[in-house]
Amino acid sequence: MGDVSVTFRHLEATTSLRRYAIEKVSRVKKYFDSQNEINVVLSSEKHRYTAEITLKANRVTINAKEETDDMYSAIDLAVDKVDRQMKKYKGKLKRHKANSIPQKVTSRYNILSSKSVGGDQQPKIIQTENVFAKPMSLEEAVMQLKLHNNDFLVFINASSGKVNVIYHRKDGEYGLIEPEV
Repeated sequence: MGDVSVTFRHLEATTSLRRYAIEKVSRVKKYFDSQNEINVVLSSEKHRYTAEITLKANRVTINAKEETDDMYSAIDLAVDKVDRQMKKYKGKLKRHKANSIPQKVTSRYNILSSKSVGGDQQPKIIQTENVFAKPMSLEEAVMQLKLHNNDFLVFINASSGKVNVIYHRKDGEYGLIEPEV
């Protein structure tokens, strides 16, 4: 599991409360394969206790905030909320995968050596990778690109049936390439 940080605001930082928060939050690790970051903020205002959890993993950010008159129950409720949100998100991914009909479309891209580009030399291919494109909606393609740590995604646009490429732009937005044949 990744890093779990617990911050106390207007509240005494006890080791038992910190341990309890880390133990409860660690149950969401079953949803992720890779590293993730979890921030827990525990605060007190008058007689109300607030537990706020922010989880960042695979380019997905989940937030949950609960306020009760008992800190331990606030932690439990916030963790339950994160758990529900993750189940909903994973279910959405599975539904999108179940609706897609796999087709045998393979795309290939080459990485060229920068020394061989320009001049009279032929470009030298230093890496070749086959990419399998599957049918999906544009919304699902954006979600898949967020989940995976890639710069681009080759897919078959479910509405048009054509091979498309979606990629991260430098300004933080997404670009879509729709080749005309």
